[in-house]
Amino acid sequence: MKFQAAFVIFIFLHLIGAEALACTGILLRAEDGAVVPARTMEFSFDIHSDILVMPARYPIEKLVMDKKTKGGTYISQYAFVGANALGKPIVLDGINEKGLYFGAFYFKGLAKYQSVTKENKYEAISSEELGNYILSQYATVAEVKAGVPQLVVVGTYIQEIGGFAPFHYVVTDPTGASIVIEYTDAGLKIFDNTVNVVTNNPTYDWHLTNLNNYVGLTAMNREARTIGTQKVEPFGQGTGLFGLPGDGSSPSRFVQATAYANSAIPSKTADDAVFSAFHLLNHFDIPRGSVREEINNELLTEFTIWTSVVDTKNLIYYYKTFLTQRVEKVQLAVALKGVKSPRLIKMESGFSVLDRSRDAAEMKE
Repeated sequence: MKFQAAFVIFIFLHLIGAEALACTGILLRAEDGAVVPARTMEFSFDIHSDILVMPARYPIEKLVMDKKTKGGTYISQYAFVGANALGKPIVLDGINEKGLYFGAFYFKGLAKYQSVTKENKYEAISSEELGNYILSQYATVAEVKAGVPQLVVVGTYIQEIGGFAPFHYVVTDPTGASIVIEYTDAGLKIFDNTVNVVTNNPTYDWHLTNLNNYVGLTAMNREARTIGTQKVEPFGQGTGLFGLPGDGSSPSRFVQATAYANSAIPSKTADDAVFSAFHLLNHFDIPRGSVREEINNELLTEFTIWTSVVDTKNLIYYYKTFLTQRVEKVQLAVALKGVKSPRLIKMESGFSVLDRSRDAAEMKE
């Protein structure tokens, strides 16, 4: 077991230089008022996520990934549930008991935080811990907007990755309010998530400007036209989104996700929106081998590790993984009942196939 853990840490350190975490996030709204954020999580190896269940009124330590610096502690005001990584008590994606959703998205090369000092180490929150703090302390996006500027967010050295964790963040509440939080050379900026999408680099406002290049996109199929005396007509279906970028880069995925999330048929209920979100994110599922990079003579292949969909109205965290393709869920009310200290729910159930071969024989004539 010690060898396996050391091997995972070595691989994580080795791979952190790669362009990883090509995550794609969307936001759907149902006609019954339900708000459903959803996202994919990509990396070049399995980050061994499990579901962390954190109760309210529990002391949470800060700077837990920093082996050299002891940070402060705070008490969780709200319970929350979400996906962690490498067995650490840090949620990268989750929801709290008030329906507030948080997601961390890779932001390599642009993320910049304060440094840890002797003076600020007890109040400092490391970049990979911001999800814990936001989900445990705030109930609404309005509270996050007011509170985050007061925080000391730092980039601490993490032994497992050989540096700090570069993220930007999306936060959404059950009213549909949604923001993107970014720490860069320009300081802290909080953007309203106006197009219901977040990916990775560059900054969120750059992505919004880039959408101007696709102002002519529409989901409606194009009609035949006459040019001069020549009738020109489409070969088939799908001409409405003709020109939509098809590669897996962050700018292209942002445009794709904007097109799909905002042209989706409106969902009547939360369940419908959850169903639709999983289908939409299937488009962004990265199969192993399609995204490759060679580092130190090793071929790295990025893939979709898990996909989450969150019902902020009914407080349910849904997910499926690379191995476990069946959709599973954690209901906060059930998972948190009687829990006084943090718990882990194993995320992987294993690949399984339902054999329907005998169904025909068992039917009555």
